[in-house]
Amino acid sequence: MSTDQPKAALRFITCGSVDDGKSTLIGRLLVDSKSVLQDQLAGITRHSAASKEEIDLAQLTDGLAAEREQGITIDVAWRYFSTAARKFIIGDAPGHEQYTRNMVTAASNADAAVVLIDATKLDWQNPALQLLPQTKRHSLLAHLLRVPSLIFAVNKLDAVADPAQAFANIRAALQRFTDAEGLQPTAIVPISALKGYNVVDTEPGFAGYDGPALLPLLEALPTTPADTTLPLALPVQWVEKFSSSADTSKSRRIFWGRVATGRLQAGQEVRVFPSGQAARVVEVLDHARQPVGATGLHAGTSAGVALDRELDISRGDWLLAAEAPAATTGADDDFDDFDTLAAPAHAWPGRREITATIAWMDDEPAALGRVYWALHGHRWVKAKIRRIVQRLNIHTLEREAAETLEPNALGTVELVLQEAIPAAPFGQSRSLGALILVDTASHKTAAAVLVNH
Repeated sequence: MSTDQPKAALRFITCGSVDDGKSTLIGRLLVDSKSVLQDQLAGITRHSAASKEEIDLAQLTDGLAAEREQGITIDVAWRYFSTAARKFIIGDAPGHEQYTRNMVTAASNADAAVVLIDATKLDWQNPALQLLPQTKRHSLLAHLLRVPSLIFAVNKLDAVADPAQAFANIRAALQRFTDAEGLQPTAIVPISALKGYNVVDTEPGFAGYDGPALLPLLEALPTTPADTTLPLALPVQWVEKFSSSADTSKSRRIFWGRVATGRLQAGQEVRVFPSGQAARVVEVLDHARQPVGATGLHAGTSAGVALDRELDISRGDWLLAAEAPAATTGADDDFDDFDTLAAPAHAWPGRREITATIAWMDDEPAALGRVYWALHGHRWVKAKIRRIVQRLNIHTLEREAAETLEPNALGTVELVLQEAIPAAPFGQSRSLGALILVDTASHKTAAAVLVNH
């Protein structure tokens, strides 16, 4: 009897420049994996002049594109399909530069990114060809957002005169780019999403490539590991005022949230951020409201927590491992002077000054000294951009001095916060190291922030 466990569902995104074939690729995966119903297939089938049936693959995701064009700039719709080996969840990130914010949202929860390159848009006969800026931008964003696996799919090679030469030159350009930026791609695959070459099945000899097709590569990829090596951190999302527990010695309130890091167990000593009050966990409930055993729940799972005493805890507070350093909130400081405060002694928690990589997503450029709302976990605090350290030139990949960040720019900034937050470097934890900035007047998402230190 086999003891093999089924692989966890892989969440991946397709990204790249506009019209590189992302929707067609997703359509090809859905059709060839038989994840499209016959009535859906009939609706996207057209008859050519030669009386041959042709499937318009891109129409399978046209609805998602239309939603984004109507102004949905944060929420990302996903499609689902499965093979005998694995289940998949696909996010179709838009290619237009003004929708880069959608790609950031999708990549923040992805296990892998498939970056498409349209061979017909490049000077493929030139060994020193340059990649499109949006190809570089999406690749760098996936890397910055700690997407574990990065696959480059060179598309539309069936439409060039010499697919082998085109793939060789484009692959060399990708290798120059990834080497310069420290990216480690999982694979570079030549495909034709329209004809299905090297998408689900290998097309022997296509573009001089003898490796696996795209789908077998995706079936073998790992999922994002949970942040279990750090101490416990749980952002409180909802407080249930009364518990149905018959044991009156337990707290009458249940604190619900998703475990960000570490492991949550009954009997564990925790403290509340920012108040610093200590308590002991007496019961842990899973997402179905059932008590869990001694093993508890690990990072990435939803949990309800009952404590051994009544404490003033509300949405936005954190439950942290008791052994973490004491918080430094600076509650007595006036907000008008908060940009002059020194950094607290401990890096986590209690940070009020942060150096971070930032992806600017607002239509208005970043403004020094302007106050924004910062969201960390479920906690809102006010924040200022004290200094723009540098900006990445997406064309030359050089770091440049800057006084502002234009829409869709990538850069490094220094932030100072009105109140402390339990932050950690994004390289250690996706949950503790990520924030968003929101414009206080328009309420638009202004930036994605990744903590460096």
